[in-house]
Amino acid sequence: MAIEGPFWRAIAVFRVASLVYAAALMAQHRGYEQPVLGWLVIGVMALWTAGATFAYSAESARRWPLLAIDLLVALACLLVSPYVEGAGQGAEGTMPVPATWIAAPVLAWAVHGGRRLGAVAAAVVAAGDLWLRVRTGQAPVLINGAVLLFLAGVVVGHVARLARQAEERMQRAIEMEAAQRERDRLARDIHDSVLQVLALVQRRGRQIGGEAAELGRLAGEQEAVLRQLVAPASAAVPAGSADLRTLLLAHASPQVTVSTPATPMILPAPVAAETAAAVRAALDNVRDHCGPGARAWIFAESSDGAITVTVRDEGPGIAEGRLAEAAAAGRLGVAQSIRGRIADLGGTVAFATGVGEGTEVEISVPISGPVSGPFAGPFAGPVSGAPRSRGGDGARG
Repeated sequence: MAIEGPFWRAIAVFRVASLVYAAALMAQHRGYEQPVLGWLVIGVMALWTAGATFAYSAESARRWPLLAIDLLVALACLLVSPYVEGAGQGAEGTMPVPATWIAAPVLAWAVHGGRRLGAVAAAVVAAGDLWLRVRTGQAPVLINGAVLLFLAGVVVGHVARLARQAEERMQRAIEMEAAQRERDRLARDIHDSVLQVLALVQRRGRQIGGEAAELGRLAGEQEAVLRQLVAPASAAVPAGSADLRTLLLAHASPQVTVSTPATPMILPAPVAAETAAAVRAALDNVRDHCGPGARAWIFAESSDGAITVTVRDEGPGIAEGRLAEAAAAGRLGVAQSIRGRIADLGGTVAFATGVGEGTEVEISVPISGPVSGPFAGPFAGPVSGAPRSRGGDGARG
């Protein structure tokens, strides 16, 4: 994995630095008792440092044969130390010929297999180091090298495993995000093309009647199935907010077609609840004045800092002046349940109607919420989706 690259480069740097340190110790002690053998060991270490650095740089080569050879080379260089140092091996503070270079395979095992394999490699190298120290009577410092090797193996192995897991999680998150973006793109394309055509076929089929009505009914069923198929998974909604699409889709039925964008329509929870309640009041008017089997369409869109919801029917329409007469007679379905409710949200309501032409109610609310009125400022209104009562009777005028 790519996350392991820095670990292997760090091990390579450690090998080189440790090689330089071992060579400096060799020069300081003038090659010990067997300088030829000593410098031969340093040469082997140098060759293996170059070879291991090159081999570990290729991900395909990081396998058990390479790891095993790495460990064996370090042990061989370690165990030949008594023959190089001779009588000087038992001197206080004297290190084996490889010095800290023997820790490199421990780090390699830890990065490759985690803390457990790091501990195993540390145990093998520490056993060799302890055996040499016991032979020379260095009992007071027996445990120091072993502890350092175990710490290096366990800690580096644990960190490498955590880094590997983090990379895997990040990769999964990237793949999921890419898949969701593609799904959203397809949903938008389908919404703008196929779903609109199916809705048109459904509406025109009902208007024409006969066999075309059956075709329209089938188109409506397929539209509902396809809309459910491309609906995005529920996304996390910030506290105190709500997705207006969810509230509007609850009105979907064989008589009511709901069209919403493929992306969330987030509003403050009280604003979303009140907007959905106004839409429900408009649908109540459709059923009351056009009959329980009347068809209605809900269209929602978001643009220019506002969300607009349109409720349309193909009923008898509203005669001019009828809304004013209904309000004067105390029937406040439109005046309060729709217009008053949306006015409190800082929004607007527009009617497009005529006798025999059906009715279209356009409800627009600002996304940022109202700047004045009962819902301005910190939203203390209902957040569960239950609108406050207005006492309207659903009268339409």
